Amino acid sequence: MTGRRAAESPAGVFTGVGVALLTLLTGDGDVDTRATGALAADLVGRGVRAVLACGTTGEPATLTDAERRAVISAVRAAVPPEIPVLAGTGATSAERAAQLTAEAVEAGAEAILAWPPPGCEDLPGYFAAVSAAAQGRPVLAYHIPWVSAPGVPVEALDSLPVVGIKDSSGDPDRLIEEIAYYRGATYTGSSALLAMAGPMGGAGAILAAANVEPELCCAALAGDGAAQRELAEVHLAGRAGGPPALKRILAERHGSCALSRAS
Repeated sequence: MTGRRAAESPAGVFTGVGVALLTLLTGDGDVDTRATGALAADLVGRGVRAVLACGTTGEPATLTDAERRAVISAVRAAVPPEIPVLAGTGATSAERAAQLTAEAVEAGAEAILAWPPPGCEDLPGYFAAVSAAAQGRPVLAYHIPWVSAPGVPVEALDSLPVVGIKDSSGDPDRLIEEIAYYRGATYTGSSALLAMAGPMGGAGAILAAANVEPELCCAALAGDGAAQRELAEVHLAGRAGGPPALKRILAERHGSCALSRAS
C-alpha cells in the first residue's frame, strides 16, 4: 500500500468505543434476550457509542439463526436510536454470510461486520455478496486471523466494498499501517492498543473488554496511559479465556449469569 491518506478521519459507522457484546444466557442455558439487551443499554449509559451483536464475543457459532435474530432485535430495542447496532455475519461461504446479513438487517442491524472464509481467494467477491445483502447498510471487514486465516491483508482493503476494518490481530505494526495509509475507517479490536489507536487517529474500537470496563476503554482510547494500564487484567483474562472468562468477571461484579455455551 503506497501513498499517505488524507489527514482527516474517514467516515465509518461510528467514532469512539463500541462493545463486542456478550450474549447472556439463563440458568437453563437459553439465550436471555432481556438481560443481553439490558447489558447493552447499561454500557451505552457508561459511554459506549455502538453495540456489536453476535460478533465472535457473542458466541455466534452456538446460536441458532432464530436466536441470532432475537438477540439483534432485543439489542436494537434496548439502546437509543442514535446508537448503531452492528451484527456479526462472517461465515465460511459467501452464500451463508449473505443469508446471515439479510436476516440481521431484517432484525434491525444498521451495519455489518464480517470475517471472510478461511483461505478466501476472492475477497472482493465475498464482500460484494455481503454488501449486496446489507441493502445499503455499511459493511466492515473483520481481520481475526485465528478464526479466519490468513484474514484480510491491509493491501487488499482499498479494493473491497467496505467502509472500514475491525482489526483484532493485536499487531501494532499492522495498526500503524492501517491508520496511516488505509482510506477507510480503522477500528481496533484489541484493548491492549487503545492508547495508541486513538491518538493516532483511528476511528475507534470494538471491544470485548468494554463489556466489563467501558469507562476505562473510553479513557484509554482518548489517550489515557494510566487507563490503558488498568485494563491489563481484563484484557489478559479475555485474551486467555474468551467470552466465558468475561462472563465470569461480569457475574462477579453484577450478578449476571456466568453460563456460556462455549467450551
